[in-house]
Amino acid sequence: MNQAHVPRRDAPSNGRGRLSPIARRRLRVFRGNRRAWWSLWLFGLLFAISLGAEFVANDKPIVMRYEGNWYAPLFVDYPETTFGGFLPTATDYRDPVIRAQIEDDGWMLWPPVPFSYQTLDRDVEGPIPSPPTLRHWLGTDDQGRDVFARVLYGFRLSVAFALALTAGSIVLGVLLGGIQGYYGGKIDLVGQRLIEIWSGLPVLFLLIIMASLVEPNVWWLLGIMLMFSWLGLVDIVRAEFLRARNLEYVRAARALGLPSRLIMWRHVLPNAMVATLTFIPFLFTGAITTLTALDFLGFGLPSGSPSLGELVAQGKNNLQAPWLGITAFVTLSLMLSLLVFIGEGLRDAFDPRHILSSISARPTAQERP
Repeated sequence: MNQAHVPRRDAPSNGRGRLSPIARRRLRVFRGNRRAWWSLWLFGLLFAISLGAEFVANDKPIVMRYEGNWYAPLFVDYPETTFGGFLPTATDYRDPVIRAQIEDDGWMLWPPVPFSYQTLDRDVEGPIPSPPTLRHWLGTDDQGRDVFARVLYGFRLSVAFALALTAGSIVLGVLLGGIQGYYGGKIDLVGQRLIEIWSGLPVLFLLIIMASLVEPNVWWLLGIMLMFSWLGLVDIVRAEFLRARNLEYVRAARALGLPSRLIMWRHVLPNAMVATLTFIPFLFTGAITTLTALDFLGFGLPSGSPSLGELVAQGKNNLQAPWLGITAFVTLSLMLSLLVFIGEGLRDAFDPRHILSSISARPTAQERP
């Protein structure tokens, strides 16, 4: 008996085979923008380095061996008595006595920059702030702290803070804008009036007032900024939901009796996310610039935090040390420029005109049947 031949569906040969044709075309358009593509790689590399800042700049050894035993000071605080000291407090590995004691019967592997963002170098030559040297690659600030270490830790803190703020802004902006746009009517009318009143408030002055009323910390500052950061996104999402709610497939889903939350999640939200994704890099840059401005004015992160805004303030207050202002300017300019270039690439990748032009182009090997 002849058996019917059942064609076998081969698994995709690589991860790209799992992408839809439209996603592959968007990826091709984004990669075609060389400035955006390399900006994404460079920004990712810098952020990856900053995530391992403790292994690059720290006042503790990465690993050490003493009297035949292995120690990891980066992860464990050892008392001074462990290495022949007299005090049960945490070990100061830069203490000449402790350092000589360890090196007599062991060794220490130090990071390339043996200073953390809050380490005070009392052995620096000359007055502080001191200019760049082989000991301090970008010099020191007016308290004797290594500028390179503060920039490295400040870059990580700024990006992590902006990531958290952007994620919260997306949730609020998509939720409120989606409800307004999908239901329309009185809900949209009342919501728009409230948003217009809220967005008309002087945001920076309110942030300064609220930040001055309480002791500043990262989480409190994040909550205060989240009260206003979603305003720029809600109008975009609302407009996308207003447009999509009258499309035929959405009307068909309503006629079939599907619940509104399911229609919004499965059918309307994917279309709204196209505009949302293109807005994310600019929302990200706004979070970084606002945090920098608050730190510059002294109403941001707690004193002593590795803040880029505090470095800008030091550059203003120490005009005789131009390396402080130049370092802050170059760091912020590079960070924000890379994000803007990435945002331009995303905008092009989701632009229907670029998608149509890529369809007319010769298909790649992954897009051929």
